[in-house]
Amino acid sequence: MARIDQVLFSGNSHATVNHDPELQRGEHGVLDLKLSALNGESRDFIATELHPRAEQMFAGAWSACYISAFGIAASLRKVTLPSDYSVDINVSIGTVGNGFCLGAQFTIRAPGLAAEVVEAIANRAHQICPYSKAVHGNIEVSLNVVTA
Repeated sequence: MARIDQVLFSGNSHATVNHDPELQRGEHGVLDLKLSALNGESRDFIATELHPRAEQMFAGAWSACYISAFGIAASLRKVTLPSDYSVDINVSIGTVGNGFCLGAQFTIRAPGLAAEVVEAIANRAHQICPYSKAVHGNIEVSLNVVTA
């Protein structure tokens, strides 16, 4: 698996479980995209630029899918997630030698849970999420857990 030598472009996403479908957060030239999960729950891709780059769209689609997988992984471990848990994904495209590759940085916020519990759920979620499975072993994916 290649590591990016120099980042050329990055796209960020922030996904949360939307408990208030009337709540809008986008402003100043950005918009909120409401995505539906397989179980019918709404996922938000918050503050998307009006003309997003491919990296941002991939990060948004991945985060919407991954946050659903994270919820499934938590329920399999019988862990109740805080109502304000979220997933941020930064997808970068960059150079590796004479070629190009992608990389991803995950930040999972789950206030009140132990970091090792969140890490275990996050790793299980990567085994469930189709986007994570599609890129497994092909791009570098790092994880940052925030529990405060």
